[in-house]
Amino acid sequence: MQKTYVPKAGEVTPQWVVVDAEGQNLGRLATRIANLLLGKNKPTFTPGMETGDFVIVINAERVTVTGKKLTDKFYYNYSGYPGGMKSISLRDQLAKHPERVISRAVWGMLPHNRYGRSIFKKLKVYSGSEHPHSAQQPKPLE
Repeated sequence: MQKTYVPKAGEVTPQWVVVDAEGQNLGRLATRIANLLLGKNKPTFTPGMETGDFVIVINAERVTVTGKKLTDKFYYNYSGYPGGMKSISLRDQLAKHPERVISRAVWGMLPHNRYGRSIFKKLKVYSGSEHPHSAQQPKPLE
């Protein structure tokens, strides 16, 4: 009988990966990042276990979208109070806080529980081409 292999916590060594978002489609980029965070690209992938890598995203301000999403897509935030609904278009969000666009797209593709929240902490998004994680020697994503 063949048994299922489950990696131990000490056997999993997370890598650091840098992803350049310049000219890439937002949704397709977010799925690739989510798969890296979950560890689905590794042969030791186990659901519910952190086998993924740390992901650094640079040039978040240069991500692209198709169609009329720049003007038609809105991000909503509700404070819980009457009249507390705020909305911002994708174009304005990319101008003010481009990191939040990629972070929110990736968060929507992760599990919404303790496991997903702990994985989400491994995502580092920067609007420019500089990042402070050079000591970790990140490898570029092909």
